[in-house]
Parts: sequence; structure tokens; C-alpha cells
Amino acid sequence: MGYFKDADEVYETIGRLFVEIANDGELAPRLRRANTIVRYQYTDPDSVITVRLQEGQPGHVDFGDSRMEPEVTMSMEADTAHEFWLGEVNVPVALARGQIEAQGPVAKILKLVPLAEEIFPRYKAQLEEQGRTDLVEAT
Repeated sequence: MGYFKDADEVYETIGRLFVEIANDGELAPRLRRANTIVRYQYTDPDSVITVRLQEGQPGHVDFGDSRMEPEVTMSMEADTAHEFWLGEVNVPVALARGQIEAQGPVAKILKLVPLAEEIFPRYKAQLEEQGRTDLVEAT
């Protein structure tokens, strides 16, 4: 069994992280330089998170169906996404191995990877704050 029992748990953890960073006064403007909309399609459990990272626009995150049209779609198991946010997944290697599939201009996503490293400790702290040390210790 994976780390998450259902889509709601994905949204409560990974989704919450996206909402927080989309509204972070320091980090969000730097992420918006990617100037794109990204849809993260997860399996096991099935869940979808769409994130607007566009210059001149406020950050916005949708869970499930979204009217935002993504330029980039990243598909992976929810467990892979969780491990990524803990800093345990190398994106270029995961792309090469097929653990992550990307559609659209992947260069935009790779531009965001260095910024993601700043977010790893935040995700771990968020999980601990939520009482989800099981997700921190399971990897």
C-alpha cells in the first residue's frame, strides 16, 4: 500500500504545500518566472493538482477538476511526488526511468527544480506539524 489512502490525503499534504508556496511572498514570485500552468496527475491514489505559476497573475491551486488549461502535465504515482518533496527523487533520472512522465515544455519544469530544493524542509515540517510523521519516517 502507498503512503496515501485516498485523494483527500494527497490534497491535505502535497496540495496544502502547493497552496502555501503559491501564496508565499518571497518564493511565489520566483516560481512565477516559469510563466506556466502545471497539472500534476497522480495515481495510487488518483488525484489531480493544477497550479498557476504565471507572471503578473496571483498563484492559484485547484484540486481535482480545473478550468485552468495546463501547458505542462506531470504524471506520476502520488508516492513519487511525496518522495520528491522530501528531497529523495532526482527529476532527470525519474524522467529517464519513466517514474515521472512530462508533457509540454519540460525545460520550464526543470527551471523550477532548483527552487524546489528550498521547499523540501518546508514539506517535512508541514508533515510533522500535521502529525504525519508516518509519512516522514516511511521513506
